[in-house]
Amino acid sequence: MILPIVGYGHPTLRKVAQPITKEYPNLKELVANMYETMYGADGVGLAAPQVDLSIRVVVIGFRPYDEKTDSYGEVTEQHTLINPEILAFGDEKDYFNEGCLSVPDIHEDVLRPTTVKVHYWDENWEEHTDDATGLYARVVQHELDHLDGKVFTDRLSSLRKTLLKRKLNDIAAGKIRTRYKMKMNNRK
Repeated sequence: MILPIVGYGHPTLRKVAQPITKEYPNLKELVANMYETMYGADGVGLAAPQVDLSIRVVVIGFRPYDEKTDSYGEVTEQHTLINPEILAFGDEKDYFNEGCLSVPDIHEDVLRPTTVKVHYWDENWEEHTDDATGLYARVVQHELDHLDGKVFTDRLSSLRKTLLKRKLNDIAAGKIRTRYKMKMNNRK
């Protein structure tokens, strides 16, 4: 089932998400719904706060995009991260143009470490520690920011935030059109 994605300005995006236990009700169904929601919106990552749940669950998935056919291929890599935490950041940093399903139509260069060591459990409650690199490392950091009540625009300079203020206010006010269902400021 595709879930509505909360937009910038929604209070759930600013809450610090809470850890869950193995007994969390319908966890596998939630994870499946989050993947369906993320792929349906052409995303590569989705955190539970983005579907109005203040819990520490993230899904990440990559599908190759074919410009000739304007379509996506089969999933090549997928990760479910429950109660994730970054144990270490690499020393090298790089800028990359990020966007966010909760902040539609805004894409900005964000400086982040190119590698991270992340610890988490998957939907089967198997424990993992990954040395994440490349796009996976980037998406892990972006999605874990959501779990800590942050959005990628928080990482921009004051000048960039000022220049984006009108667009961000429009998103918060629900003055945005997306191909996917959004939930704005506690409204359905």
